[in-house]
Amino acid sequence: MGECQLTIKLLEMLQRTKYELVQENGQRRLTAPEIIRGEKQRVKGAEVFLGRLPRDCYEDELMPMLEMVGRLIELRLMLDFSGSTRGYAFALFENSKIARNACAKLDGYEIRPGHRIGVVKSVDNCRLFFGGVPKNKSKEEFIQELNKILEGITDIYLYPSAHDKTLNRGFIFVEFKDHRAAAMARRKLIPGRVMLWDHEIAVDWADPEPGDPIDEEVMENVSCFKLYENYFVVFHTVP
Repeated sequence: MGECQLTIKLLEMLQRTKYELVQENGQRRLTAPEIIRGEKQRVKGAEVFLGRLPRDCYEDELMPMLEMVGRLIELRLMLDFSGSTRGYAFALFENSKIARNACAKLDGYEIRPGHRIGVVKSVDNCRLFFGGVPKNKSKEEFIQELNKILEGITDIYLYPSAHDKTLNRGFIFVEFKDHRAAAMARRKLIPGRVMLWDHEIAVDWADPEPGDPIDEEVMENVSCFKLYENYFVVFHTVP
């Protein structure tokens, strides 16, 4: 499909659906009008990953397929520098039930003759782990400093040292409003050294998910190094 033909198809789709299409940071985002107007919020746990997509498969082809299972809230299509797709995308539905249904119905779906795609639940993590932070800083100081460089922060989890309650344990968890905000923050921080108050820190995805209870008794016996290597941090391939 030529570029002009694709543009025409996308414009026709936008006119029909009233969705908004925005390209930024290596992805193109198709968003439902109710999200744009603020009438609905993105729901956690309702996103699926679409893999093995044809490199010339775009929103005009994906949206009708996704709408077969339920209301599509947002579609994020990953692009390379040439404008072709990278072969995968993320689709957000109204709720987690529709997302599960999408996995059941669309995993192995033959989108084109002889070409089947893969659909699984997306890692919907909204929390980042920051290791090696200054131990003498408070939650309020972290919030103030990180808000200068990152967007979408909703909370920061900080634990006092077992030996000195006036100090933290050298790590924090930063929670964001949604997975996209957390992914954008991680992408911004990962490429080079991250410094906070002249301290070089490590940043990556954190587990358990935001809102999961954290056992304080376990936390009393975990050092920052062990926590980072073995306990909470889980590495994911995320755009």
